[in-house]
Amino acid sequence: MTARTLYEKIWDAHVVSSRDDGTSLIYIDRHLVHEVSSAQAFEGLRKAGLPVRRTDLTLAMPDHNVPTTPRVDASGALIPVEDPASAAQLAALEANVAEFGVPFFTATSPEQGIVHVVGPEQGFTLPGCTLVCGDSHTAAHGALGALAFGIGTTEVEHVLATQTLRMARSKSMEIRVEGRLGHGVSAKDVILAVIARIGVGGGIGHVIEYRGSAFEGMTIEERLTVSNMSIEAGARAGLFAPDETTFAYLKGRPMAPKGEQWERAVAHWRTLRSDDGAVFDKSVVIDAAEIAPSVTWGTNPEQVVAITGAAPKLEDIADEGRRAAVARALDYMGIAPGQAMEEVAVDHVFIGSCTNSRIEDLRAAAKVLEGRHLSERIQSAIVVPGSGLVKLMAEAEGLDRIFLDAGFEWREPGCSACLGMNPDVIPPLGRCASTSNRNFVGRQGPDARTHLMSPAMAAAAGVAGHLADVRDYLGETA
Repeated sequence: MTARTLYEKIWDAHVVSSRDDGTSLIYIDRHLVHEVSSAQAFEGLRKAGLPVRRTDLTLAMPDHNVPTTPRVDASGALIPVEDPASAAQLAALEANVAEFGVPFFTATSPEQGIVHVVGPEQGFTLPGCTLVCGDSHTAAHGALGALAFGIGTTEVEHVLATQTLRMARSKSMEIRVEGRLGHGVSAKDVILAVIARIGVGGGIGHVIEYRGSAFEGMTIEERLTVSNMSIEAGARAGLFAPDETTFAYLKGRPMAPKGEQWERAVAHWRTLRSDDGAVFDKSVVIDAAEIAPSVTWGTNPEQVVAITGAAPKLEDIADEGRRAAVARALDYMGIAPGQAMEEVAVDHVFIGSCTNSRIEDLRAAAKVLEGRHLSERIQSAIVVPGSGLVKLMAEAEGLDRIFLDAGFEWREPGCSACLGMNPDVIPPLGRCASTSNRNFVGRQGPDARTHLMSPAMAAAAGVAGHLADVRDYLGETA
């Protein structure tokens, strides 16, 4: 039998039919739904007189537009959403899931949160499954060995109606990071290093499988951070082969298999790995020792440098087109060519997003902040847990108290300031130390300037009032 990659095994297991034009109809095992990309899809079903084909494989919750300020008052009554557009989208989602019978976590449910945090947390995301959502960072779920990718509104309607999707097979790409990560180096630094190496277009047309000792040693929450940003390298999806770490994470989750079904599932999941001799269309190998705590200096996730480094010097760039692009990015960011990154002052801090809002992210930031306070130049600093359950866990551990004592606001779960789609935005020309996944022009608000980094690095920047090396705040090396 021909050796196959993990991606090829999952793909082959889900092909319903293949067409002469090279596309296939793929069965979809899981569908996550939120308020932004579902309203037109539900309306399409309504006009066609169709039901949701598999409500038991569909799960909905609000996350993009829902405010992260308190949602109920002292009497327990719901606080109205002020923004009319957000209120309308949230109301439409509630009405649609009620009409079509889709399982739903309300905005005040303890299970509510960002879809890419809640899916794994609930055991809705399982190894070997195909999972889609009307959101580009659906790639996150590949951390558990799911073939997961974002889809558009028309495709959301197609999946709701048929539980299938027509698509072309991608190429396979292997990214290996071998060795031990250095002191203070996080999963966020690793994926930023990967994107810096292959570029924001390096993964186009491919599904990336993350392999090598550095990835094998990561927790599931670290793998979620890595896989989440596969889309920032242009990839269709990211994948980790499920292993004992995966099984331990999933066991006992509310929606994960139980009893005999669990045993059968694990036996199958153990087969989900690339065969010896499997051939990838592209392969990249990185030495873990080369990766340092990093930040972005520009307006896309490949414009990355070690915190001890500096912004590019224009005279060092031979290609005229690239030199012009770098000049535009530096101008937008208000950074001088060659400026040392630790000289860049920040005035906002955001810890949250589907990339870095899980309990391990909050613990890492709190470790830096404990006994310290934000710099006086910081104008806003918010912590937004990825779900209500993450928030409750953090509060049980006293992490909320550490953030509050340091000067942060402690918010309700949601996408928040990651995407400038709700009240949590960075003001024009504001500079944010952000744990988000995109630093595009205007991503966190019109003319806002975003530096991507890990939660611990964001905490260090908040304390210092400028981009800072987290290793200076972590004490002795591990």
